[in-house]
Amino acid sequence: MDINSIVIVSLHSPKEKIWGQLLALTASGVTLRGIEIGSFDDFVRQVLDPDEGTVGLATVFYPMHRVERIALDEPSGSIPSLAERFQGKVGVSIQEYLGIQTPRI
Repeated sequence: MDINSIVIVSLHSPKEKIWGQLLALTASGVTLRGIEIGSFDDFVRQVLDPDEGTVGLATVFYPMHRVERIALDEPSGSIPSLAERFQGKVGVSIQEYLGIQTPRI
């Protein structure tokens, strides 16, 4: 996984799933700019209507002993990725929204 990839990190103790931008991945842990998956719809609503409230993305370091797995946010068959759902509802990609520079080919 590359830095700035959109990922889902599964954690334990306590169990959590975090969706967001991978900022760093080291032997000691993972740093993400993201939200708990259960807050995804609230986050999208906030992006669409900023006056509704603030959910925002937090930058957090998770120590490696809590990390069960890290998965790229990818579609699965006909089920869209969370990034695709974000783009479909908001009209811009999550990368554009976060100001992530994508390499040009």
